[in-house]
Amino acid sequence: MPYNHINQDLLNTITDIVGADSVITGQTEIENYSHDETEDLIYYPEVVVKPQNTDQIAALLKLCNANQIPVTPRGAGTGLAGGALPVNGGLLISMERFNRIIAIDEQNLQATVEPGVITEVFMNAVAEKNLLYPVDPASKGSCYIGGNVANCSGGPRVVKYGTIREYILNLEVVLPTGEVIWTGANTLKYASGYNLTQLLIGSEGTLGIVTKIVTKLIPRPTQDVLMLASFASNEDACAAVSAIFRAGVVPSALEFMERKGIEWVIEHDGIAFDLKDDIGAFLLIEVDGSNQDVIFGDCEVINGVLEQYNCKDVLFADSSAQKEELWRIRRTMAVSVKSNSVYKEEDTVVPRAALPELINGIKQIGGKYGFSSVCYGHAGDGNLHVNIIKAGMSDEDWNNKLKDGITEIFELTISLGGTLSGEHGIGLVQKNYMPLKYSDVHFAIWKGIKQTFDPNNILNPGKIFN
Repeated sequence: MPYNHINQDLLNTITDIVGADSVITGQTEIENYSHDETEDLIYYPEVVVKPQNTDQIAALLKLCNANQIPVTPRGAGTGLAGGALPVNGGLLISMERFNRIIAIDEQNLQATVEPGVITEVFMNAVAEKNLLYPVDPASKGSCYIGGNVANCSGGPRVVKYGTIREYILNLEVVLPTGEVIWTGANTLKYASGYNLTQLLIGSEGTLGIVTKIVTKLIPRPTQDVLMLASFASNEDACAAVSAIFRAGVVPSALEFMERKGIEWVIEHDGIAFDLKDDIGAFLLIEVDGSNQDVIFGDCEVINGVLEQYNCKDVLFADSSAQKEELWRIRRTMAVSVKSNSVYKEEDTVVPRAALPELINGIKQIGGKYGFSSVCYGHAGDGNLHVNIIKAGMSDEDWNNKLKDGITEIFELTISLGGTLSGEHGIGLVQKNYMPLKYSDVHFAIWKGIKQTFDPNNILNPGKIFN
């Protein structure tokens, strides 16, 4: 179905709905909304609006649905799959003014927030009340919680505490037709029909625009220990991951970093680190809780496991400052790679025990096609981020053959029991790989759901599947 452009009459109506100070049409200002963190992709919307309440979004969607105008919802623009790119032009709805923490319910361990709240701001607000919201993506200092919901984002600590799916109780959502619904209930149990809350999580803004979020909270742990374990090889480090869990310990974070990633951070971010010549990979392991004896007991078990997998050395962070420095190495790794190279990032996930075979296969595929890679990620979840570096590849091979190498990486991932994305989503850039994993039956079901929610296909069209 063809889309229409925003003419002057429609622009006047849009302005009446949100106010002139909430409408952006100038090319220079629109530039800020034409890209996210996905490589170098740029798509311009015709108009950007910054609504302030649910009624305004409902009116905008009703207008666009009646006039066949494509609509792209956007959070902070930190996405890595092109999910917020307005590939069909039209109207872009920025959620930046939905930035209120509406309530923190200490009695029921719940909070109600708007989708434009920065994730770390929310985490800090509940921490002041000795509560924890544990979903902490690497971009937590800039990403919005609404974007986390849309992309089913994760982070280091979901390995112990669970993914975002376990912390979203209820959503206020504006449907593409302009209707407003709550998807569920503010209860810990829900067995009342299809669970629309879970359906909306990870739907990447294709089914509705979230305007309020009810989250579950948990008591905040009072103590933690952070360990940095070094290994001679990627395979040894990855093999130790599942062994830790088999030994009966569930760390609050278990991150993998290969040597190349540390080298990039040292070179480009000015972080001092003693990187010995015989070290090939690291595990950053955090154990938390409220009983120091239990924590230390878990660390002793982990130490025993690490010794079985050729661990070279284990550094225990001896201060809050050293903990922060070690976490900074991990969190800045992606930024360092992206700022100083021609790259493409893939988000693979496999069962934990398959990690050694996955990373070994990725390196072999890189050798076959001529690209380098920097791998790191949430190893405790089996989630490995693969930054493909152009390095010695020619422009022709990069543009024409790289996709074949990526296809082989995903084929390997799937053969190991994994899938295409653990937390970045599918969006625009991964959708062509979906048939590697999913059948025509899957696509028929998904398209049927999309048709039910969005009969005119106006909301974030062109994402997830064709």
